[in-house]
Amino acid sequence: MKKLLSLIASIVLVSSLALVGCSQKQAAVSQESSKPAEGAAKYVNNDLFVSADWVKDNIDKGIVILDARDPKAYIINHIPNSINVKWQPFTDMENKKPGDKGFGNLLEPSKLADVIGKLGIDGTKTVVVYGAPPTGWAEDGRIAWTLKSAGIKNVKMLNGGWNAWKSKKYPSDRKVPTPKAVAFKISAMDESINVTTDYINKNIDKIKIIDAREVDEYNGAVKYGEARGGHLPKAINITWTQFYNSDGTLKSQKDIETLLSSKGINKDDEIVSYCTKGIRSADVTLILKIAGYEKAKNYDGSYYEWAGNKDLSVEK
Repeated sequence: MKKLLSLIASIVLVSSLALVGCSQKQAAVSQESSKPAEGAAKYVNNDLFVSADWVKDNIDKGIVILDARDPKAYIINHIPNSINVKWQPFTDMENKKPGDKGFGNLLEPSKLADVIGKLGIDGTKTVVVYGAPPTGWAEDGRIAWTLKSAGIKNVKMLNGGWNAWKSKKYPSDRKVPTPKAVAFKISAMDESINVTTDYINKNIDKIKIIDAREVDEYNGAVKYGEARGGHLPKAINITWTQFYNSDGTLKSQKDIETLLSSKGINKDDEIVSYCTKGIRSADVTLILKIAGYEKAKNYDGSYYEWAGNKDLSVEK
């Protein structure tokens, strides 16, 4: 009898230890899952960039994924269920050419809302945009900026883009999904992240201007049909790729601050970024925002529009 009781006691003890072990493992998993994703929790504002791990963990939770890469790259391979989107459909190019006022600027709200709704974006779902930085034209940043301008709050960008997804060896696909169009309405455009030519001209002595183009463009090269070569008066050349590491991930908060400080730009400055058509500069604007440069804005019309107005001066 004593042996039986001893055996039962031993079984209970072992079972208890096993349960404690399981509980500790579950707690560890819970703590691990609650840790910030790689690439997050490093900046003043951490609501924009997400990691490949985060996308994988949320891919089946109703998020909308937009692939901003070239269609040729998209068709070869892409993140499952992602929709290939370019920046042009969101803009007004009808009966306009580079240099004309408003060429390539965001569509008026009702038309813009229609384009967004056709992608299955209703304003409530999280939208993740990815590209292939530091190559291309930062189209993912432009599209994210466009959606934010349309009042969509929950917009994310994949830190490291397509290369980050590939490096994790996560599943990819060649299937092209057909988005289900939904009703979307823009109640008000967010004008806090955009400026016009007139605004810059009136406030040029009060703002810091970042030219996000390549050095040769800044110095006067005409490569994309610009009316004139050069740059906006007092503009500071910081190529958009300088905000990224060679693997396409965003540079650290410290590195961004060091870069901007070396150019005489501070967090309390009102900063306007531009490029040829507000694409690369839209990306820069969002990066500045997450790094705590709260007064950062994009110049949608950008150099096309400025150079096309002969009444406005340019420098070389």
